[in-house]
Amino acid sequence: MDNEKQSKIHVVCIPYPAQGHISPMLKLAKLLHSKGTHITFVNTEYNHRRLLRARGPTSLNAVSSFRFEAIPDGLPPSDADATQDIPTLCHAVMNNFLEPFKKLLVRLINNPPLGSPPVTLIVSDCVMPFSLEAAQEVGGIPLVWLWTASANGFLGYSQYGRLIDEGIVPFKDSNFATDGSLDMIVDWIPSMKGIKLSHIPSFIRTTDKDDTMLNFLKFTTEKAAQSSSPIIFNTFDLLEHDVLQDISKIVLGPVYNIGPMQLQLANNVSESDNDAVKSIGSNLWKEDSTCLKWLDSKEPKSVVYVSFGSITTMTNENLIEFAWGLANSKHPFLWILRPDIVTGDSAVIPIEFLEETKDRGLVSSWCDQETVLYHPSIGGFLTHCGWNSTLDTINSGVPIMCWPFFAEQQTNCWFSFEKWGIGMEIDNEVRRNEVAKQVKELMEEEKGKGMAKKAMEWRMLAEEAIKGPNGSSYLDFEKLVNQELLPLKNVKN
Repeated sequence: MDNEKQSKIHVVCIPYPAQGHISPMLKLAKLLHSKGTHITFVNTEYNHRRLLRARGPTSLNAVSSFRFEAIPDGLPPSDADATQDIPTLCHAVMNNFLEPFKKLLVRLINNPPLGSPPVTLIVSDCVMPFSLEAAQEVGGIPLVWLWTASANGFLGYSQYGRLIDEGIVPFKDSNFATDGSLDMIVDWIPSMKGIKLSHIPSFIRTTDKDDTMLNFLKFTTEKAAQSSSPIIFNTFDLLEHDVLQDISKIVLGPVYNIGPMQLQLANNVSESDNDAVKSIGSNLWKEDSTCLKWLDSKEPKSVVYVSFGSITTMTNENLIEFAWGLANSKHPFLWILRPDIVTGDSAVIPIEFLEETKDRGLVSSWCDQETVLYHPSIGGFLTHCGWNSTLDTINSGVPIMCWPFFAEQQTNCWFSFEKWGIGMEIDNEVRRNEVAKQVKELMEEEKGKGMAKKAMEWRMLAEEAIKGPNGSSYLDFEKLVNQELLPLKNVKN
C-alpha cells in the first residue's frame, strides 16, 4: 500500500467498556495503525474521563491518525474511579448504545475530522452486538469481531444454548452450589473432555431463566458465531489448538488467531512507527511505578505477585485470609489492591499484617502488570485468571495460583492446571493455611518447579507464534490485513 491508498482505510474500534476489554482492543488498534490505517477508538464518556484522569489531560492526543471518541452509556452520571456494575452495563449495551454509536458513525462518514478518511471498517468487541446493526444501518460498513477473552471461554459460552435446551441450566434448586450439581461432567465438547459445570463460564450459576448475564453471553456469542463476520482471537494456535478446532465447527466466518498481541506489538511494530501511538496506555487507574524499584531489591524468582484484575471483588473476610496466607508463607510479595476490591466497602488490611510483613511485602493500588511480570524477581502469580492476566503470565513464563472470580475465569483456570500444566487452583472458600501452603508449593517444591518449567516452555512457544516469517500468529495477522483490510483500500464511501 502506498501512503495515499493507506489513508483510505479508517478503522473504528469499539471495546466493551471495562478495563479487560479496552486493553486488548487498544493493542489491536495499535497493530492495525502500524499497517497504515487511520484509527478511531471509541470509549464511553465515563471511561474516557477515567483515562484522562489516570494518564493526564493530553494523554490521548497522540497523532491525527489515531483519534479517540466517546459516546454516552445511558447510565446515571458518575465520576467514580471504579468498574461499573457488569449486569447493569450489559443491560445498557443491549438498550442504550445503538443510537449514539450510529450517530457517531454518521458524523465520521459525512463530516470526518480534518485529515480523516471516511469509515471503511468497524472492529467491534463481540459483546457489543449492536455494532453489527449500526454498521448495516449506516450503509453496510464491513465489520470484524474481536473476542477479547480466551478461545476456551468463547467455546464455553457457546454451550449455554445446549445447557438450557437440555434443562440443566438454569438450576432448579437454589442449593446448586453446594449439592453437587456443579460436579456434573459436560461430555460433549471434545477439547474440554472431563470438564465439570464448575469450570464452565460462571453465568450458568443461576435459577433464573431471565438472568441478565446468562442471556447476554448466550446471545452475544451466538450472534458473533452466526454473523459470518470474521472473528479475531487474542491467542495462538498451539495454546488452544483443539479448542480452535471445535470453534471452527460452530462459526460461519473466518477466524484469525493473532495473539499474544502484546508480543506482536513488542516484536513486529518497528521503532519507526509513531512513538506517540506506542505510548498510549489503557489503564483506567493511575499506575504506581515505585513497585519496580522495590522489586529490584529482591532475589530472582523470590517474589509472589498478587493481583485479581480490574473487576474481581471479594469480602473483607476473603481479603484477610489472603493477607495472612501471604504473611504465613514467609515469601516476599507484591500485592495490587484496587480501592474497589472489597464488595460494597473499602478494603481494611489488618495493621498487624502490615507490621508483620513490612520487610518483605509491598501493597500498591495499580501497576503496569506486563512490566512487573517480566521482572526477574517474580517467581509466581496469584491471579483471578482473567485472559489478559493469563496471557501476561504465559508471555513472561511465570507459574500461577488461580482464584477465579466469574465469567470464563473458571475455564481459564481449568485449562491452566489440566491442559497447560502452569497452575493450581485455590478453593473458592479462602483459608489462610491453604493459601500459605500453596504459595510454598508454588515457590519451593517440585510441583511448583515443574509448573515454572512448563510456563517457560509456553513462553517460548508464544514467542515463536508471533515471529515472522512462519509463526502461526504472525501469519494470521498478515492474513487478516491482506484479506480484511487491503480489499477495502479502494472502496468508495
